[in-house]
Amino acid sequence: MNTLIDRREALRKTALMMGAAVSASTVAAFLHSCKPAPDLGYKPSFFNENQATLVSELAEIILPKTDTPGAKEAGVPGFIDQFLKDCYQEEDQKHFLEGLKEFDDNAIKAFGDKFVDGDADERLKYVQQVHDDAVKTVKSDPSKPRPFILKMKELTMLGYFHSEPGATKVLQYEAVPGSYKGCIPLSQAGNGKTWATS
Repeated sequence: MNTLIDRREALRKTALMMGAAVSASTVAAFLHSCKPAPDLGYKPSFFNENQATLVSELAEIILPKTDTPGAKEAGVPGFIDQFLKDCYQEEDQKHFLEGLKEFDDNAIKAFGDKFVDGDADERLKYVQQVHDDAVKTVKSDPSKPRPFILKMKELTMLGYFHSEPGATKVLQYEAVPGSYKGCIPLSQAGNGKTWATS
């Protein structure tokens, strides 16, 4: 994850790639401390409270609030919770929870605290390192199981672009497409925004 990349550009590219970039387990799923915990904003049905809080905080780092809503405001953590419960096979659910636990355990090794208890800079640095390592792993051996952080990122993007803010504020959305206009200025065609598909 590179903080130097413009967020809008990253979202636009991700939206364009979503059809090809989603892992097999997600496609298959579509088809078949002392600090107070942050407010979840939803009641988890798959995760326990600690897992739900961790997923919420991680999703918000992957897609933070800027001039567009972040993951939490878009309801992404609730989407992930429901998606895992209703769509993932039991084996995939197990792998996700194991990855989530390992991610949190490694945060303690990295900065001496559970992920949600770390300060913002520690958490961001940790996520960037885990992400970069995961990308290297996938590039060096694509046959290895997809690392947790990439599954989490994928689910965050999936939830975001299927939310109202993601579909209407980042992508173009028209509930009922209008007439075809073959030759119009870019300014009348959404200024280059990709169309929402849901």
